[in-house]
Amino acid sequence: MASSIDIAAMREAQRARGPATILAIGTATPPNFVYQADYPDFYFRITESEHMVDLKEKFKRICMYLMLLLYKLIHPYKSAGDKSTVRKRHMHLTEEYLKENPNIYKYGAPSLDSRQEELVVEVPKLGKEAAVKAIGEWGEPKSKITHLIFGTTSGVNMPGADFQLVKLLGLHPSVKRFIMYQQGCFAGATALRLAKDLAENNKGARVLVVCSEISTVTFSGPSYTHLDALVGQALFGDGAAALVVGSDPDLTTERPLFEIVSAAQMILPDSEGAICGRLREAGLVFHLLKDVPEIISMNIEKALTEAFSPLGIADWNSVFWVAHPGGPVILDELEHKLGLKEEKMRATRHVLSEYGNMSSVSVLFVLDEMRNKSAENGAATTGEGLDWGVLLGFGPGMTVETLVLHSLPTTVPIATRL
Repeated sequence: MASSIDIAAMREAQRARGPATILAIGTATPPNFVYQADYPDFYFRITESEHMVDLKEKFKRICMYLMLLLYKLIHPYKSAGDKSTVRKRHMHLTEEYLKENPNIYKYGAPSLDSRQEELVVEVPKLGKEAAVKAIGEWGEPKSKITHLIFGTTSGVNMPGADFQLVKLLGLHPSVKRFIMYQQGCFAGATALRLAKDLAENNKGARVLVVCSEISTVTFSGPSYTHLDALVGQALFGDGAAALVVGSDPDLTTERPLFEIVSAAQMILPDSEGAICGRLREAGLVFHLLKDVPEIISMNIEKALTEAFSPLGIADWNSVFWVAHPGGPVILDELEHKLGLKEEKMRATRHVLSEYGNMSSVSVLFVLDEMRNKSAENGAATTGEGLDWGVLLGFGPGMTVETLVLHSLPTTVPIATRL
């Protein structure tokens, strides 16, 4: 019989020495995109809803200012400005596809079969595009991928998108797979939390994280009885992101971007029903309460304090911010509550402007935007020159994910990182 000392030694040998590290990031979007200024006319025309004249005017205002106009009475300290708008969004849906599948745009019409047939094919395909870019940047053979985490709220099948992606990428059949369905907007951060545990507890592991979202699952025509759905129709876009995560990087071949120092998840008090979705014959039907920004802002400092107190950090302007772009009012609320300088949300607002809210994918786009802009501006680190930062995800539940990141140098070539 093996002794406990032998087992302890075996366990120690199985673990990595250093923290989980993000080694590469790749992103992808459908080629089709819409400009927000043109979208109300397109949306009401393609959904055969142009007779709803007053509702169309309301939708135009939402598209222009998004949630800010909906909540302006309870947020008087912010004014509507350019930073509060979505400029464009990428969407898999095209006019031709909607004409061929009219039940998708008719409010409440049974259409789940049509949506599913499209999503179970296209979601892993879009994920593959992002994964190929991430693996290419990583520079190592895909045979070294040991684990796969796939997150999506778009489409459910068995076997799932994780299985399909293994086939599409040609990964080894022994890759250990994890699928996260219906987690919503916080799932990008959740996937990184899981990747941290896998990388640090499995020596030599290289975890491929993929999130892919296509809003076909939630698209529908307007309705006077479901006005909160108009926010989603004005806000959501499609995209995919992939990352390679591993501990103890080989600095002769791998280029570390960020270290994942800690990760925590919290269900916010008094938030039940604030963001929820129900899978119905008409697709995934979302409901959103007007209190969402206030609920997040009231609880965010507690999550930050718990995450950063071990580091002795309490100045939220001293860290870089990778926040989920859930909507402009949420970002305004966070800035106001925490006293953040406007530039702290630059990367997040850029992603919101150029891509809208891509659910689980968005925060990973923000991370990519930050490291790219940091390098472009000649910053010393991937975190805009700062050492410590927070990656913040929030979504249905309401659930908040808080990850503490440590940035790494941007300018040292791989060959000299010995």
